[in-house]
Amino acid sequence: MHHTLWVLTGPTACDKTEIGFTVAQKIKGEIISADSMLFYRGMDIGTAKPSLDMRALVPHHFIDIIDPWESYSVGRYVDDVESLIGAADSKERKFLIVGGSPLYIKGLVDGIFNGPAADWDIRRELEELADEKGNQHVHDILQKIDPVKAGELHPNNLRRIIRAIEVYRITGKPVSVLQEEYKLARKSYRFKIMCIAREREDIYRRINERVETMFDKGLVDEVQSLLDNPGGLSKQAKQALGYKEVIQYLDGGLTLDDAKEMVKQSTRRFAKRQMTWFRSFPDIQWLEADEHEGPGPISDEIFTLLK
Repeated sequence: MHHTLWVLTGPTACDKTEIGFTVAQKIKGEIISADSMLFYRGMDIGTAKPSLDMRALVPHHFIDIIDPWESYSVGRYVDDVESLIGAADSKERKFLIVGGSPLYIKGLVDGIFNGPAADWDIRRELEELADEKGNQHVHDILQKIDPVKAGELHPNNLRRIIRAIEVYRITGKPVSVLQEEYKLARKSYRFKIMCIAREREDIYRRINERVETMFDKGLVDEVQSLLDNPGGLSKQAKQALGYKEVIQYLDGGLTLDDAKEMVKQSTRRFAKRQMTWFRSFPDIQWLEADEHEGPGPISDEIFTLLK
């Protein structure tokens, strides 16, 4: 039985939050966020997070799930989304995946096989063996237990060889078999990706307006209070669009106007990269939006597609 999962994506500032919200309300559905910057608590203004009112009306998942000093990976995200949609009580629920982080969407569509957690004793033992008897010797061990995986790995790719032996010792199954089983288990999901497309000039105008609004709403104060927190910001969070530039401004490296300009520029570059990624997704349904068009018409178009 195929379970269709609908993904609504598009470049930054294309209105997908509003549109996704409107559609979810119509279908009495829930939103699974696929935006890596919305994971962080307290990073609200610079990420254009859906308002608390919106979140009270439509359940949103994967927003405010970690503190800014913590990290979260694509692998964990994929597992967590699968747990949510695979839960027994989820069968009747309608989910719409909304967001613009290509890596996280790609992770969902392709799936990521993580395997068991590291066993450092096994790793150390095999590393010492490689030091003593050479990489080829360790590759031969893999050849005996998982010839398929051994065939994929060069004898000098020690890290991956050790990982494959480790997985086999922990689970009793070759990693190549586990990866195949994982792919089969995921075949029950079919993804339909819808992408909002706007003219480049329109996107750039919207980005500039959004950046101005963020600064007006108090982005600088938000960043300052995040930096003042004893936990600080993780490396990931510090690289977030808008935050990185404001941190430079607060460090005295930039004027406020320069910081604003840089945020606009970085965001435009990010939108371009997003579009390049989206064009590479297979079977994508494009939704053309006219300039100054509100979320209404596109929401109606999506509603028709979902029926």
